[in-house]
Amino acid sequence: MELFLLSNGKLSGESSLLGYANEHIQAMLKARNITSAVLIPYALIRSDYDARAQDLEQALGIKVGSIHHAETPSEAIEQAECILISGGNTWMLNQLLHENGLIVPIQRAVRERNVPYIGWSAGCNVATPSIRTTNDMPVRNSVVLPSLGLFPVQINPHYIDAHLSGHMGETRDERIAEFCAVNPSESVIALREGSLLKVSGNDLSYFSAKGQGFKVFRHGHDIREYHDTLALSPLVPFNCR
Repeated sequence: MELFLLSNGKLSGESSLLGYANEHIQAMLKARNITSAVLIPYALIRSDYDARAQDLEQALGIKVGSIHHAETPSEAIEQAECILISGGNTWMLNQLLHENGLIVPIQRAVRERNVPYIGWSAGCNVATPSIRTTNDMPVRNSVVLPSLGLFPVQINPHYIDAHLSGHMGETRDERIAEFCAVNPSESVIALREGSLLKVSGNDLSYFSAKGQGFKVFRHGHDIREYHDTLALSPLVPFNCR
């Protein structure tokens, strides 16, 4: 299984999508001789699907086709060399994955055919067991449907631990702690901007373009920051390194 789970798609000052992760992604594409990918852009609400595909073609140097052109979306996944899932609104994305019958085809492609999965922001969220730790608003009246469950632990992308002056609502830490209090058997990995988790076979690794760590939230445990994935070994059934 090959997963690239990115907190966000672009850092401030970057000219192209996935720039901070490009070296890691390019190494995988080259090693596997991948020349094309299928983009799932359903999370985009105010952006054009084809424009996003064109941006990714330029960024990755491979052919990228948006799945909304496919007559049968599940067949597009069955033929895909690589799957890209864009950021945007996680609620919209997860609901459309279900409505278009793509949950099982994506799971089979990634788990059985070893098709690489690259997801950022909302695309990172839906790779986990559920979207309950997204930051997004439920813009449609939707039930909380299961997501892809390719990665076994909840992730909170775009994590920030700053407390803005004048903001009287709960901090992100407090919101995630609430989740863990309601779901004491579950943990949450908090990914800052410019960071990613990579699963390759049985190996799990972490990268931050800013040299920052990630946090792990567990009910009844102190919140700690880590810079390598050894801390995740009790939670994630991969050989962490």
